[in-house]
Amino acid sequence: MNNNDLADVLAAANGLTKADARKYVDGVFAAVADAAAKGEEISLNGFGKFKVKDSPAREGRNPSTRETIQIAASKKLTFAPAKAVKDKLNG
Repeated sequence: MNNNDLADVLAAANGLTKADARKYVDGVFAAVADAAAKGEEISLNGFGKFKVKDSPAREGRNPSTRETIQIAASKKLTFAPAKAVKDKLNG
C-alpha cells in the first residue's frame, strides 16, 4: 500500500474526494516527520509509537577494499507497534 492507495481507502470510507483524502494523508505524514525532526515521540493510540534514536559514530569497513572508514553519527526513526496491531498480525 502506498500513499495513493491509503488516500483511496480513506476517501471511500469517509465520503471524501480523492484529492481531499490525499491532502489529509500528506498532512498526517508531514506532521509526523516534523515532530520527529524536533526529536519528539509520536504516539498513535491503538497503532504504535514512532521514536527518534541516536546512532553514534563508529568505524566500519568498505566491503570491496576492506579499508576502515568512519561512519558518521545519525538519527533513526523507529516504530514499535501497539498491542492491538501485534494481535491483528498474529491472528
